[in-house]
This record gives sequence, structure tokens and C-alpha cells, in this order.
Amino acid sequence: MPYFEGSGGTSLFYTDWGQGKPVVFVTGAWLASSSWEFQMLPLSEQGLRCIAFDKRGHGRSDWVGHGFDYDTLADDLAALLDHLDLREVTLVAHSMGGGEVIRYLSRHGSDRVSRVVLMAVTAPLMIWAPDNPEGIEQGLFDALMAERTADRPLWMAQNAQAFFATHLGNKISSELIQWTVNKCLDCSAKAAVEVIRTGFCTDLREEAAALPVPALILHGDADASALIGLSGRRLAKLVPDNVYKEYPAAGHGFFITHADQINRDLLDFIKGAPA
Repeated sequence: MPYFEGSGGTSLFYTDWGQGKPVVFVTGAWLASSSWEFQMLPLSEQGLRCIAFDKRGHGRSDWVGHGFDYDTLADDLAALLDHLDLREVTLVAHSMGGGEVIRYLSRHGSDRVSRVVLMAVTAPLMIWAPDNPEGIEQGLFDALMAERTADRPLWMAQNAQAFFATHLGNKISSELIQWTVNKCLDCSAKAAVEVIRTGFCTDLREEAAALPVPALILHGDADASALIGLSGRRLAKLVPDNVYKEYPAAGHGFFITHADQINRDLLDFIKGAPA
């Protein structure tokens, strides 16, 4: 199976399908590269080269107990692009994976990257700060972390419906919900905690405001994980060159429930069609 060496010698698994312009998919917390199948399969059949990898501590990559900060995660992404010598890349990120993409561009530059897609990302800053009074208070964040860590399987099961916003009519089978829960559990307990801390507590406002490539920002207005007022709408005001689209009644897992619409938006953006 294909692996590459990430930062510090960490062995990271990746998938590489199709030919054409390269599109690299960056997962959010807990999910492995296989969660992108609803994008990678159809887009690889539309003349694109689709690549995804398992973050450290996730899926088939090394379950190391370190390196979950954005600097190291961005270096892992850089190692993949270097390993495959990719050029004119579209980076597509979900949830805290958006922070990896933003940090990659500020840390490694845009020589290899043509554009980015930021889907339901937790950037630019979710946690409370004196100049971010709308953010989530640290005490509440810590309590939620403790509850989730105490019984991850139970927490995942109880929050799966909200992940897909099924209460608003989004249709998804119980089997597909369970499939997603199982994938979310396929990461180490250490990674499960640390990537959330990184995604919610890292301030990316200045880096987002200096993003050097065009961006497509997609967000569901019923996202219970990355609240749209703290993330999508604010990010759209910061990023210099962006197209922003809100998906009505869509939750955090809209890359599955709204896959057809997302794939059309991705294709249009990558191929340069008018927004």
C-alpha cells in the first residue's frame, strides 16, 4: 500500500486515483482519507487526479502520540506534495483540515498550489479571546472535551444525527451514519483530543487574511460543529479572493448528504467556470 514519510519520519498512508489536475483532500478531525469517497470516486472519473491521506494518528497512518499542532500537520501535507511532486494543486479541506491548508500556505508558500476549497472549516478562530468575544468559552470547551473523551463511542452515536442535520430533512441511511461513526472512532484517543484542541484554539485570522490563492468557501447554515457565524461567514470576510456559498439546512457532514451539489461546485471551481 502507498505510504510516504511525514514530519519526523512518521509513516502516512495515502490514496491516489485518476489522472489530470491534482486535487488533494485533507480530512478534518477523526476521519480517515476513505471518508472522501463521495468526492474522490466521481471526480476521478471526471478527469481529475484525486489524492487523500490519513492524518497522523488516524486510519492506516502511524498512531504516533505527537505532532498534532498545525505546523507539524502542515509539514505532513508538504511532505505529500513533495513526495508526489504535485503542481497546480487544488487543496480541498474539511473542518480542522482547513487550518492545515491555511498554515501550509503561510508556512510553505503557494508554489505548488493553485486554489483551495474550505468546507465547513473551523478557521479562523473558534475559542473565546478578548478580541473574539463571540467564541466558545474555555470552560465550556473543556467540559465538552471531557464528556467526549470519557466515552467516545457513546458521544459519537449521540451526536451523529446532528452531524448530518437529519432533523432538517437531510436523508441518510442508518448504515451510512454508522459507517461514518466507525470511521470517526478509527483514530487514537490522543489524536482525537489533540486535533480538536488545535482546530478550535489556534488563531488563524492573520493567515486567512493573507491567503495567497483563490478560495471557494462552502458551509452549511445548520452546522453544529463549526458554527457558521464563527467560521464560514467570518472566513469569507477575511480571505482576499474567495467565492462563498452557504448550503441551506446542511450540517457538518454535508460532504456526504450534499455530495452531488458539492461535487458540481468543486468541478466548476477547479475548471474555472463562473461562480
